[in-house]
Amino acid sequence: MNIQMMNDIAVHDLSIHAKDGPIVMDVSLALGKGRPLTLLGESGSGKSLVAQAIMGNLPAGVHATGGVIFKGVDLLAEAAGERRKRWGRSIGLLPQEPWLALDPTMRVGPQVAEVHRYVKDKTASDSVVAAKQNLAEVSLSAAEALYPFQISGGMGQRAAIAMAHAAGTELLIADEPTKGLDAALRDSVTARLSREVEAGRLLLTITHDVAVARALGGTIGVMLDGRLVEYGPAEALLAEPQHAYTKTLLAAEPSQWGRKTRATPGTTVVTAQGLEKRYGDRVLFSGFDIEVAAGEIVSIVGPSGCGKTTIGNILLGLTKPDAGEVVREGELSPLRFQKLYQDPPAAFAPHQTIRKGLKDLARLHGKDWSGIEASCRRLRLQDVLLDRLPGQVSGGELQRFALLRALLLDPAFLFADEATSRLDPVSQQDVVTFLLELVEETGLAVLLVTHDRDLAEKVSTRLIELEGADGRAA
Repeated sequence: MNIQMMNDIAVHDLSIHAKDGPIVMDVSLALGKGRPLTLLGESGSGKSLVAQAIMGNLPAGVHATGGVIFKGVDLLAEAAGERRKRWGRSIGLLPQEPWLALDPTMRVGPQVAEVHRYVKDKTASDSVVAAKQNLAEVSLSAAEALYPFQISGGMGQRAAIAMAHAAGTELLIADEPTKGLDAALRDSVTARLSREVEAGRLLLTITHDVAVARALGGTIGVMLDGRLVEYGPAEALLAEPQHAYTKTLLAAEPSQWGRKTRATPGTTVVTAQGLEKRYGDRVLFSGFDIEVAAGEIVSIVGPSGCGKTTIGNILLGLTKPDAGEVVREGELSPLRFQKLYQDPPAAFAPHQTIRKGLKDLARLHGKDWSGIEASCRRLRLQDVLLDRLPGQVSGGELQRFALLRALLLDPAFLFADEATSRLDPVSQQDVVTFLLELVEETGLAVLLVTHDRDLAEKVSTRLIELEGADGRAA
């Protein structure tokens, strides 16, 4: 591939190696001012590893070879201490998981203000004013005084974006910046990133959302199995993809799916009437009724922060409603009511390999390991991934492991909270197909919370739309 070396960043022959062999091979690409670069590809293809190599924060036991030239300096040749001095000053990272960007002990507003105070050397009062503006730009003014655990995953993602903007680095690496966001907020964040480009910042975006890549324009690289298989101007690549995988990727968007026919639902597994939830003076939703039966998928769609996740948590008994009643099938063990979390790290111990965590769970509940291996194959999870820590696999791979973990306990009811928001279109289609097969085979009842209306319309028995103002069903 012809990489223009006069660009502000040029990556040449980048390979990334783990102890069991190379995981990214011979990647060459470039980006410059006014010409953002977006990497597309399935989970585990190496997109985020390329970004981490540029940033200089590869996981332990992983190293990079080749060259990353930034303003005439080979970053790979720099000492670790010198590279870290660039973090937050000349190179900024918007990480894939907002949990990794936010301090759980600090309120959102002060966290953004801290960037202005200590990175940009502003006065305390000016930092507060600037932080308020950053939060307003991502529609988060109401969250200024909240802690990260008090906001939704989508709101956490926007808070991380506000912090990244506050740093004002020359290069911004955005790793899945719109995952978990509804279409309106996705478009707003994409427009925010485009303004960063217009202001002269370098932008490298990692995403599985084709709509984001299309909106950002510039150059697109498509990765598969650690290799860059297609690379070129966004307009041409999206209009006439050359590689077979790129064609498959574009065809796998939910808007292109056919609608599945659904069997008649069975007995009711969980029902709720007159639910209401308040946070202070704000009524999140009121008078809300819902019923989920065996063998059906009920989807709730609506803007970020309207209460979708809270409803699922109430049905599971994780959150108490301020009014209303929940009735679960009385003969079912509480263990058969499971949750697939929006943030997959919440389901795993960070310092324990995935294999050990799953084996401990299987042993505790008397489950056969061969069944877990079969599920791994159905979810396209390679055996080698089991021996890695949760932080050493991609977000999409970890989400598939989280699904496997939730299904290990043979649930009768599964609350899938943005279950596919971290997956590329191909992996998303695979996982949804797997989930649909389980619903048909076992009579699993599923409550699916999603921002993707196309997905919800294609797979749901029933669809409930929440409005943003008070959480009432539309």
